Amino acid sequence: MFAWFQKLLPRTGNFFEQFEAHGKTIVASSQALAKLVRGGPDIAVHIKTIEDEEHKADDIIRDVLQDVRRIFLTPFDRGSITALIGVMDDAVDQMQQTAGAVELYDVSTFTPEMVGMADIIVEASTIIDQALPLLRDVTANAKPLHEMTARLVKLEGDADKLNFDGLRKAFVEHGKTDPTQFVVVNEIYRHLEKVCDKFEDVANQIDGLVIDHA
Repeated sequence: MFAWFQKLLPRTGNFFEQFEAHGKTIVASSQALAKLVRGGPDIAVHIKTIEDEEHKADDIIRDVLQDVRRIFLTPFDRGSITALIGVMDDAVDQMQQTAGAVELYDVSTFTPEMVGMADIIVEASTIIDQALPLLRDVTANAKPLHEMTARLVKLEGDADKLNFDGLRKAFVEHGKTDPTQFVVVNEIYRHLEKVCDKFEDVANQIDGLVIDHA
């Protein structure tokens, strides 16, 4: 009876396609974020782009979570699938929150360190986008996947350094004379740092898949 019931269940899903589609939203969001922190007249346009990509990402993770429950055979264990798509979605959410803070506080000028962190985010998102298709054959791609995740961890450290340097400069410039401005600057840095932290989480999840399946 159970065997008959299993035959009625969907046996395979589109998890790899969903991972890769979500990776595209990460790249598009990061590119819009990099343009956003360069200022200019199109800040609102870039904020809207990030918001739109965040909505696309939400649709994808919703489909993944539904498929995890209804698909009988999955390429990885269900916990690994939900953990990976979850941290990927967190990264897009943090980019949206960065854009939201820019809009809320009406920020129009950004520091070189913010630009540098955004450029790191673009590079990290590109690496993730390149790594996701390799999950289709973890065994064959274990070495390049490990190299990519190591690069993501290194980039997170580089972003931490920029965050520290930027906050230190902001405190010297605004800490005593304009604490409100310092709070605003700190908020932007905080969200940028969280994006980079989430990318490191993605790296850790991919590493876990390599360890478990390669």
